[in-house]
Amino acid sequence: MADTEETAATADKKQDRTAAKLAKQIGAFAKQHGGAEGHLAHIGQAGTRIVLVGTDGEWGDLVAPAYDTARLAAEKAGLTLHEEFDGEFAARVRTGPYEWSRMAGMQLGGTANPAA
Repeated sequence: MADTEETAATADKKQDRTAAKLAKQIGAFAKQHGGAEGHLAHIGQAGTRIVLVGTDGEWGDLVAPAYDTARLAAEKAGLTLHEEFDGEFAARVRTGPYEWSRMAGMQLGGTANPAA
């Protein structure tokens, strides 16, 4: 029983450290972009993506190993989360030439990966 408690305590400490690191990165993004809001998206076994949208329209993302860790990181950072990445929230995202070339590169005759 003691081993189980120690294992759980160790896992909780690891989750807290990971969430604190992610929260610091979220805070840095928000500071650089005049504030930020976010959305959590499950990405299977890889974890949970934390999609960040800055007040200035810039966006970025981070990956947490688990949904609970992502939620904890968002809470620690004071990030407002949207339940859905709906039209109103998505409309705030400002995309540039790189994103457009990646999204439609093959369809427009460009390479699938312009960096390749």
